[in-house]
Amino acid sequence: MVESYRIHAIRYARHDRKASANFLGGDDHASDMPLDYYIWAITGAGRTIIVDMGFDAAAANARGRTLLRPVEEGLRCVGINPDTVEDVIVTHMHYDHAGNVALFPNATFHVQDDEMAYCTGRAMTHPVLSAPFAAPDVQAMVGRVFAGRVHFHDGDAEIAPGIHVHRVGGHSRGLQCVRVATERGDVVLASDAAHLYANIERAIPFPIVVDVLAYLEALRTLARLAPSPDHIIPGHDPLVLARYPAEPGCEDVVRVDLPPLSTARDHA
Repeated sequence: MVESYRIHAIRYARHDRKASANFLGGDDHASDMPLDYYIWAITGAGRTIIVDMGFDAAAANARGRTLLRPVEEGLRCVGINPDTVEDVIVTHMHYDHAGNVALFPNATFHVQDDEMAYCTGRAMTHPVLSAPFAAPDVQAMVGRVFAGRVHFHDGDAEIAPGIHVHRVGGHSRGLQCVRVATERGDVVLASDAAHLYANIERAIPFPIVVDVLAYLEALRTLARLAPSPDHIIPGHDPLVLARYPAEPGCEDVVRVDLPPLSTARDHA
């Protein structure tokens, strides 16, 4: 019997920006197209698995982002104590996904081989490639490697029954998306395989991209893994909060394992 899970998308930060900053090659429109920053909590079948860790106030100040609330507050609102989390899937090691390692002292971190090799190797001698990474976050993860707290994956893998990772690359060398069995079918947490619904719909990458072909192929992989476009959850789109049912009593938290409230494609 396939397990079925709940998935909370928890917004913790925001960045106001123009549409031209969200597409490789720019955009002819000068309209506002902000990014939201999320982590995701997968619960059910006696398990709690966190996807990505966000960043803290110091990182927000350094990067010019607006921290709406600390990540741990969002987790506690949905009944999760970070100290008790045993598994964290790190989709990739960029600062907004791999910060807050210390928040999960008892966790095993699931990372792709390619991603750790990338963020600790020759590529980081090039500022244009190292810019999305934060050295303290990478160093913290290396420390967890030596502590036996990192589980490496080489491509697709099962984390638990009904929860799988798939290496897609593109945005970062070892980027992985997460496929989760839910009552409405498999939901695919794209992370930064697609920042926005518009990246998927236009088939145009976000400007931070290591391999354009791999990015475009990743969009095809998302479509192959998901039963429908409404089963793909982009990593930074504010529309996620508008489309999915809110978690009662929790601000900026929605249930993406439930059917969307709306499928309107309004990016204005």
